[in-house]
Amino acid sequence: MIDQLSDRINNVTPSATLEMAAKARELRAAGKDIIGLSLGEPDFNTPDYIKDAAIQAVNDNYNSYTPVDGYVALKDAIITKFKRDNGLDYERSQLVVSTGAKQALYNVAQILLNAGDEVLLPCPYWVSYSDIVKLAGGVPVEVKTSLESDFKMTPAQLEAAITPKTKMLWYSSPCNPSGSIYSAQELRALADVLQKHPQIIVVSDEIYEHINYGVTEHASMAAFADMYERTVTVNGVAKAFAMTGWRIGYIGAPTYIARACNKLQGQVTSGANCIAQRAVITALTESPERVQYMVDKFKERRKLILGLLNAIDGFKCNEPEGAFYVYPDVTAYFGRTLNGVTINNASDFAMYLLEHANVATVTGDAFGNGNCIRISYAASEADIKEAIARIKQALAS
Repeated sequence: MIDQLSDRINNVTPSATLEMAAKARELRAAGKDIIGLSLGEPDFNTPDYIKDAAIQAVNDNYNSYTPVDGYVALKDAIITKFKRDNGLDYERSQLVVSTGAKQALYNVAQILLNAGDEVLLPCPYWVSYSDIVKLAGGVPVEVKTSLESDFKMTPAQLEAAITPKTKMLWYSSPCNPSGSIYSAQELRALADVLQKHPQIIVVSDEIYEHINYGVTEHASMAAFADMYERTVTVNGVAKAFAMTGWRIGYIGAPTYIARACNKLQGQVTSGANCIAQRAVITALTESPERVQYMVDKFKERRKLILGLLNAIDGFKCNEPEGAFYVYPDVTAYFGRTLNGVTINNASDFAMYLLEHANVATVTGDAFGNGNCIRISYAASEADIKEAIARIKQALAS
């Protein structure tokens, strides 16, 4: 009955990260010992002070529909956060709270894109960007980067990719999947190019902002006065606060964009979960230093996994400055046959690791770069050591 489905949904690519996680679960159910390094999910519990705020909200009988664009108290906490962490001044009318940053991104695409509008996506990019753009009728335009450029787009590449149809630029910093961070100077150079093209709106995805290892200070495109009215800043609490299942994201944007997102959301999901919103007020109001222990642990794991991967012949890694992924180039294995399996591309390589090393990773094809795979180190040190040992053994054969 697939012919009964819309062309829209038939043209959507399933999320590669969720698909690999599902395959890993199926194999575990079949009795296989699978180590999952595919999902971008912190392996920490939500901090107690945030959970206590949620419990208090339950006891205070927060159980009714919330305002479509978020509680006023949460908006005020977001205003405080933007000012404190990013030097950004937003009014309540410029903010919209959504059911996760993914919904925030979807909202923005739906209210800004018309059929045929082009959206520039520096590669690699988060897996859902491309299909979110397509669902809005837009055309994803991939701007290729490489390990040698630390997977960052140059001003010249940006200029070359812009056409009369270019409507938006989407990027994440720190980047999922590469962990690369654009410095303030690098963003300024990109902004200088964009000054020649005033029709382009920028989406700056800063969900990994606090998972930063101190090499490059976090910078926001909207902090430049000449980009403030052209930038949508997207953030949320899933990653830095280990709150993936709480599903709260938000944007800071020009008022006309925020109002349009509010209008759309009012017809789709309405306001986000009331208890989660109350907990996020506490998460954002408290100092980010309260979750630094997680960042410190991620940094230790980064050192561990890079050391182990760099000891495997054929892996080439950059040193990620943020997030909790490594994105090694594995092209040395393309064209090789291992255990009777010919590795033609990154998808073949990821499936080989799942089936012969019992380790779940994600193909780089899903991120717009078919030379790499993404490996999450949001896992215990024991799992990381065992996973990389399995990979080394499976490739040695």
